Order: sequence, then C-alpha cells, then structure tokens
Amino acid sequence: MNTPSIEEIESNIPPHLLFKGLQGYPYSFFLDSVMGREKLGRFSFLGCEPFLVFKSKRGSVSLEWNDGRRELLKSNPFLVLKDLFQRFTVFPPPAWEYGIPFLAGSVGYFGYDMKDFIEKLPDIAKDDMGLPDCVMGFYDSALIFDNMKKKYYLAGVEFEGIRTGARTKLKRALSSKGFTTFPPPAWEYGISFAAGGSLRSNFTKADYMEAVQKAKEYIKEGDIYQVNLSQRFEAGLKCEPYELYLRLRDASPAPFASYLNFKDVIIISSSPERFLMKRGSYIETRPIKGTSPRSGDPLIDEFNEISLKGSYKDRAEHIMIVDLERNDLGRICEYGSVKPTEFIALEKYSTVFHLVSTVSGRLKKSIGPVDCLMAAFPGGSITGAPKVRSMEIIEELEPVKRSLYTGAIGYISFDGNMDTSIVIRTIVVKGDKLYFQVGGGIVADSDPEKEYNETLDKARGILCALDLDALTTVDPGGLQPV
Repeated sequence: MNTPSIEEIESNIPPHLLFKGLQGYPYSFFLDSVMGREKLGRFSFLGCEPFLVFKSKRGSVSLEWNDGRRELLKSNPFLVLKDLFQRFTVFPPPAWEYGIPFLAGSVGYFGYDMKDFIEKLPDIAKDDMGLPDCVMGFYDSALIFDNMKKKYYLAGVEFEGIRTGARTKLKRALSSKGFTTFPPPAWEYGISFAAGGSLRSNFTKADYMEAVQKAKEYIKEGDIYQVNLSQRFEAGLKCEPYELYLRLRDASPAPFASYLNFKDVIIISSSPERFLMKRGSYIETRPIKGTSPRSGDPLIDEFNEISLKGSYKDRAEHIMIVDLERNDLGRICEYGSVKPTEFIALEKYSTVFHLVSTVSGRLKKSIGPVDCLMAAFPGGSITGAPKVRSMEIIEELEPVKRSLYTGAIGYISFDGNMDTSIVIRTIVVKGDKLYFQVGGGIVADSDPEKEYNETLDKARGILCALDLDALTTVDPGGLQPV
C-alpha cells in the first residue's frame, strides 16, 4: 500500500514569487488560485521534475520516463491513462487532518481534439500548431499552499523503482531567502510591449459575422439549439513568459489560473470556469454561459449586471447548457443524484460579468477520474447543444484546430481526486509567438456584430496584459501594428 507523506513547512514567500525559482525547470507547473479562496480556490499547487511524461497525438502515445526509457504505443490515450492511474494508486492516511485534495499525481492538459477518442467526428480544420493533444506529467512530490491558512505543505509518495529530485528542489525553493527580494515586474517601471509586431486573427470581422450567420441557419434548420464559435489571435512575444503570466494574473485574476512550462509549449491561463471536480464519489461541474462587459463606471456596471441577469436570451442559453451537463453527469452518477446546486448565479470578474451554475452528482461505484473525463469531455458550455452536432459545425466553420483551447487543464491526484478547468482566457506560447482564442455561444436570436464584440470583451484581460487594451486598434484578419 502506497501512503503519501505530508509535511508542513514554514515560509512567508508568496507562491507566485516562489514559483519564479521553479518555472525554468522543464515540466514545472503552477496551479494558482488567485480568487474565490473560500469557495473555489483554497489551494494552489506547485511542482517540477516528473518521473513520467505522458504525451499523445492522434492515437500515438509516448511514455517518457525520467530514467531515459521511452515507450511508444498505438492506443486510445484515455485508456492508457486509466491503466497508469490504476498502477500508481495511493491511499490517504486514515486521519486526514489537512483536507488537501492533491497528494501528488498527474498535472497537465487535455486538448480539445481529445474529443475524437470519445465521438466519431469530421476532420476538416487545419492543425497548424501541431501540439500534442494531451500532455500529463506524473509527479511524486508537490507543494501545496493553503490560501486561507497561508501555510505550505509538501506532499510526496514513494513508488518502487522510481526516484526523482523533485522533493529536494521544492524544499530548497521554500528555504531560499532570495525569493523575497525579486525586483518589481518590468511593467511597474513603465516598460511595456509584451507583444511585438502585429496582432492577427484567423478571422476578419466580416468572416466571423458570416460564420455566426451560418450557425444561425443551422439553428433555424433544427440541427442545433446553440453552438460556440471562436476566433484565434496571434502575435510575437517580447517578454519572458512568466512575466506575461504575472501581467495576466494582475489584469485578470481567476480561481483556475495556471502556468505550465511543458518544454515545447508554455501555457499561461487565467480561467474562470471549472470543468470537472471530483472528491471521492462527489463530482461537480460549473458551466459559464452568459457574459456582459464591465467598465470603470459603477453606473454602467450596474446597468450591465441587471441587463445580464434579466436577459431572456442568456438565461435560455444557460438553461440549455445546464441540461446538457446534467445529461453528461447522468452517465456516470447514481440515478436521481444529479442536480443543480447553484443556478444562474452572477459572478464578477475584472473585465466581465458571467452567469454560472453548479451541477453536481454522486458517482456510481468504480467510476474513476478518467471515466469522468470520457463521459463529459469537452465541456458543453464551449461546444453547444446538442454537443456532437455542435462539434461537427465547429469543425466546419472554424478554419484551424482549437488545439488546447476549450480543452481542460488541471490535476488528477493519485488517490483519485481531480480538478480541472476549461481552457479559456489562456495564452499558448510556442517559440517566439503567442496565441489566444476567444469565443461565444450563438443562438437563434444572436446578433452577429454583438457576438463578435463579445469575443473582444472576453479578450480584454489578455489584451491588457499584452498592453493592447485599446480594442479599437485591433484589426482582425490583417497585420495591424499594435
């Protein structure tokens, strides 16, 4: 029986500063709860140096072990992951006094195109980024920061034949005195220009509006009730990626922020939306559907808040997605246990208001975290209803593969707990370029221009982090200097 150890360690270093000393290690991760501490973001997690890196691309799976071994498999990646978690299982101590949900385990991302191992879908859009569909690091140690108690815990587990230096690196980071003397971020001195060259979209405004109109025609014909359509921006990167993360953290704080340094790609996320959270036999999802912009004027904000809460369109759209999520969870939960425990609540973020619901259930026996992912992936709030037909239409109307966008980021603990976010408000850094994607739900009475503007509202936090907060300077589809 593998039982993890938990050690409480005294340190006054804030986790976002402490991670500056770890972020250079390949496959280092920071799951950073910046807001919602009491309800959503009590714990933050940091780690590095996995003993195994799992990667998959179109049914080809590679297992890269830290001793240099590499295994290549042709298989459904979800099933390979399921086998790995059955191999690496730990059991929490009998007296579980800390309530920590992550006792070391796997951290990484599931790209949107992992959908193809759940449903048979068309393959039309161009895969221009060429990133793995899924990357998960397996870590035998992790640092946990309790955002409420302001305490650090070091969790670790020993598996036979597996040794890493991660625990030593994490303890060394905590004991370092140098982290508290980091200079302020460069932008505090007035140095800006996180993005270089030009900002470019894969849609012109006219083309995006035409795609919205085509989606409305599908709705009129009865194919779907709603569908999520997105556009992707790209630009050059002119600052260090972790500095960009800190900028985004300041501009757009979120309960599911994250930074993954996954060697060939760096992921910088400030997601407000939980996908799936599993604690024992309890599972929940928190779909967001319904958005209104915020401004610096309290009166305008109050008007937008009231308008969103009273919007028939947004409520109808939201209810459809809640029903979809109830159906997804119903596949894996005990009969009668799936229900909304929070319904159409308004949440405030730095640049937008959102309508959010929580749908929860009690899992059937022998249902593990990977089973949960296979039942519900990808999230209904960023695909549409019905889900399968919506994904077919997304593949037709969006010109490039979504890659990470609207997939999931998070952890699966070796004891079976899991927490993942929807990949939105996320920047992907590949080489010297950065990419981010924004979208919105299209329904029968959607106005194409308003839908286009909503994508820009959702991009405001990222654009601010990139010093591109003047949306009028963005000319999607062209090479507009910024």
